[in-house]
Amino acid sequence: MLRLALILRRNLPRLAGFATIPLIRAVFLLARMLGTDRASAAGGRLVRLIGPFLPSHRTAMDNLRAAYPKEDERRLRAIALEAWDNLGRTGAEYAHLDTIFDYDPENLATQRMEVRGLEQFFAIRDDGQPGLIFSAHLANWELPAICAEKFGLETTAVFRPPNNPAAAQLVQEVRRKTMGGLAASGPGAVFAMQGVVERGGHLGQLIDQHFTRGVVVTFFGRPVLVNPLLGKLARHHDCPVHGARVVRKGGGRFLLELTPPLDLPRGPDGLIEVQGAMQAMTRVIEGWVREHPGQWLWMHRRWRPKMLPKGTLPVQPAGEAQST
Repeated sequence: MLRLALILRRNLPRLAGFATIPLIRAVFLLARMLGTDRASAAGGRLVRLIGPFLPSHRTAMDNLRAAYPKEDERRLRAIALEAWDNLGRTGAEYAHLDTIFDYDPENLATQRMEVRGLEQFFAIRDDGQPGLIFSAHLANWELPAICAEKFGLETTAVFRPPNNPAAAQLVQEVRRKTMGGLAASGPGAVFAMQGVVERGGHLGQLIDQHFTRGVVVTFFGRPVLVNPLLGKLARHHDCPVHGARVVRKGGGRFLLELTPPLDLPRGPDGLIEVQGAMQAMTRVIEGWVREHPGQWLWMHRRWRPKMLPKGTLPVQPAGEAQST
């Protein structure tokens, strides 16, 4: 009996997650019935309303104070609310990911999507070599992988499954319908990702969240840990690295942009430096976040000084000299 109790206690959160499957599917169905614009607006209003009462709101505010130490508190609260609104919209838009990307260069006025750097998509699609694409949790961060699939760019997207098993199952179903290859992060995943690049494919990854076994880079003037995978692959394969971002232009309309290949720092041996490469990518992401701070996922604990390697030197906050 004691052993059974221990097993139940250990698995209770997962069991509770499975119990929410009917509720999550019902919400998903409701979002489909509302249509893209109304679902996006409703999701934004709902999460904007309840977000400030959640524990992660404190995390968001702490992150904003760290990033903008001289910014007015009222302005920081406004950014946090905008971030909650964006998160709610993004969640509701999962029900429409199969139709939301409707880019048509012949009829731009009626489209939700504006695409910049389209020539970059075609160039890396047709150059016959592997490539790496980094992105961040900005606006609706699922759209770059959908864009790659729409334009015939063979890409494997690295993703972290949601903790809630019901949400994870539903998100996986949606992604399979709208995206190319998928690779769940976790033990052994690195070998699968390396295999993608070795076969001449393209690998896309969100790199703006904490990674315990990462390398130290500077983000908003403070040291953080970032997953070094893309830097290691770039060093090993000497392949081009592009950035892809999404900007929400109001409601369910978006701008998607792919950057030219980054000029990554190299060491005396001529090989790409892993830490320098990750710093270059992080610097691009910081610029994106500064441009649209209310569209980034501030609720994640990005700065974790206690988890940095011993001897990491503190950095003066870069945000003191800049404003939102």
